[in-house]
Amino acid sequence: MPREEIEDGVRFWAIEDDSGDLIGVMGIQDVGDVTLIRHARAQTAFQGRGIGGELLARLIALADPERPILVGPLASADEAARFYERHGFRLVTPAEKNCLLKRRWRIPDRQVETSVVLAGDRLKKIEENERLVEEMRGRVDRALESLREMR
Repeated sequence: MPREEIEDGVRFWAIEDDSGDLIGVMGIQDVGDVTLIRHARAQTAFQGRGIGGELLARLIALADPERPILVGPLASADEAARFYERHGFRLVTPAEKNCLLKRRWRIPDRQVETSVVLAGDRLKKIEENERLVEEMRGRVDRALESLREMR
């Protein structure tokens, strides 16, 4: 994982086996008004043994309970998507995915095309807030237009 990720605020957590060898790692990063789960990996020999679930539970416990949690694996990583779905995340629509990836991840356009986004249940709150902000902007724009017409 590039040093740049750490400098950008990704905090990593790891699990070691009894001999001290690294068997799983997962990162967490606050970006704007959301928390991202980043770079989740478990050694192949240890997959399916609860390592990822344990790391994810630790990171969710560390996250601000008011912030939605998002994860953006590659679309081809079916097992990763199923893992997050088993842990309560839901796949967002393609339109939501594009918006979320472009606004909250710093990744190339090609990676946006080849990724999916899964969201924890807290995303509904931020989506509602964004909808309300857009609604208020529309009201303000209409009010300003009315004022201009009165002059």
